[in-house]
Formats: sequence, structure tokens, C-alpha cells
Amino acid sequence: MNIEVDRINEGIKNSPKEYIETANQDYVYRLKHIVDDIIEHRDEKPVILLSGPSGSGKTTTALMIEKMLDDQGHDTHTLSMDNYFCSLTPEEKELAAQGKMDLESPMRVDSKLLSAQIEAMSACEEVEIPKYNFKSSSREPGGRRFRRNPGELVIFEGIHALNPDVITVPDSQICKIYVSVRTRITDGQTVLHPSRVRLLRRMIRDKKFRKRSLQETMNMFHSVESGENKYIMPYKGRSDYDVDTFMPYELSVYRDPLIGQLREMSDIPEIAETLEVLENMEPVDSKLLPSDSLVCEFVGNSQFKY
Repeated sequence: MNIEVDRINEGIKNSPKEYIETANQDYVYRLKHIVDDIIEHRDEKPVILLSGPSGSGKTTTALMIEKMLDDQGHDTHTLSMDNYFCSLTPEEKELAAQGKMDLESPMRVDSKLLSAQIEAMSACEEVEIPKYNFKSSSREPGGRRFRRNPGELVIFEGIHALNPDVITVPDSQICKIYVSVRTRITDGQTVLHPSRVRLLRRMIRDKKFRKRSLQETMNMFHSVESGENKYIMPYKGRSDYDVDTFMPYELSVYRDPLIGQLREMSDIPEIAETLEVLENMEPVDSKLLPSDSLVCEFVGNSQFKY
């Protein structure tokens, strides 16, 4: 799907609040169809797997689905697959520090433990959910005890959630969702690829919450993209549901906070192309965003806890 810059700008100029509200309502409406199907098949498929590349909005989407299910009386628990990473050995930590270890690899996930716990949760058996400490690159002992009650649902969110080598549970027991930006934005000359939207999401999030410069985020772009093409994209076809997380107003929200620094990086082809579109966007103040907007995952003030 393509959307024109002029069309976005027209909607924002007419009424930014109304334009934002309409886009948010459309996203909730699309998720509602998925939620209705999840409820219909909750007995045979109590576990939902949600995958997407970096900057796809998968965490907020998982939490939105959880809230919608909770609101309809179906208690739901969202769990991060990051907690199932294997602890790094001292040798692996040294390689990682030198940038010589593939930290995106699905081999980092303890597939045996994860798959066994999904099976146990489906059977309403108690498990001990691990806790991964990213500072020490190790799993900590004494995880949280958890038992899914009959009728409850569990969402596992992570980049490798659709990889059958990572999660070996039969498809008949799980619901699979893939989320990412799928819309292209055009100003009549340049067509901005969805990966550039996800790059802007990561840039503004990393700048605000991870004290990372735009250049540092850009330096990781090709590595992250390579990992996505290798480890995530090949499995998106396995999903039962494919969700486009693009919000028509989001580039307008990113415009003013990023454009000055992006201009200083205009010698980078990906940035130059992005600037061509971004400079033509009508700006929107992030203060206009309601706290349940998916964009708040990247700019802050979200009602969801990450």
C-alpha cells in the first residue's frame, strides 16, 4: 500500500486531533478482528506468538491485544521471548564486545526450554519463567512461577516467534501474528520504503530512551537489516495474521525532533532519501498523541509499560 504526503498533510491541516484519532481507531478496528478470532479459538490455541522486526511496534501491539482480550473477560499474559536467551559464556561476551558475535541469531534462544514451557502452559501446568539480565548477559536464577488457568491466554512477543526451529510446538496449538510497517510513503517522486519508517522509529526511541545518537543508530542499520532478512522475514509467511503498523501521522510527529540532526547526515543515501519525504511533511506535536497511540512506544508517554 502507498500513501501520498499531500493526503497526509491535508488531513493534518484540517484537524490534527481528528486525523490522529481516526488513524488510531482504524488500527484498533483491524486488531479487533484478530482478537475476535483468538477468542473463538482460545480453547485449542491458548498461546499467541507475535513476531516482527526491530521498530515494528510489536510490543505495543501485543499489549494492545492483551488489553482488548482482558476487556472482553479473557485474562491474558504477555511474555517477552528475550527472557529465554541463553547466558553468554565469558568467551562469547568477549566476542560480543568485539562485535564478532551475531546477537540476532535464533541460536541465542533456549529453544528447548521455551517450547517445553509453551507446551506446559497450554496444558495449564506450572512453569518457572526465566529472567534475562542484559547487563550481565545471563539468565538469573529464581524466575517467576506461573500457571495459566483454563480460559486464560498467553502472548509470546519476540523477533524469533515465528521461527519453527525456535518454537517447535505444533501449529494446531498456537496462533501466529506478524507485525511490521508495510505502507510506503511517496511525495510524487521519492517512495519511502517501510524500513526507513522503522529506522526513524528506532532513531527517536534510541535518542530519547537509550542515550544513543542518530549516527549510532544509523551505524547499526545495515547489521539490523541483515539480521531481519536472515532470521525474521523468511518466516512471516507462517503467520495467521499480518498487521501493518504504520500510522499515517507518525512521520509528522518525528519530523521536528529529528530533522535538524538528519540534515547533518544527508551524505548517507538512506538519510538523504528519507529527508526528501520528511521535509515535506506537516509537523505534529507529540503532545497531541493519546497515551494509547502505538507511536508513543517510540516518542514516550505511553499508557503501556515496557
